[in-house]
Amino acid sequence: MSRICDLTGKTALKGNNVSHSNVKTKRKFYPNLQTKRFYIPEEDRWITLKVSTSAIKTINKNGITSVISKFIKKGYV
Repeated sequence: MSRICDLTGKTALKGNNVSHSNVKTKRKFYPNLQTKRFYIPEEDRWITLKVSTSAIKTINKNGITSVISKFIKKGYV
């Protein structure tokens, strides 16, 4: 499975591990993704999404239907 947020499209960032002797090796910074079920009352059904924690906070603040419609309008979904 890919490590991409279903709503925001956040992916892994690339960077370096830097040792004490300043030797650099490649690494990745993964987003904090959670698999979560959301209830959509307008459609009377549950959906399962893999979303980042920042997207979960946005959903808790604004509601799932408004967040999904906003992300669809912006072209993220």
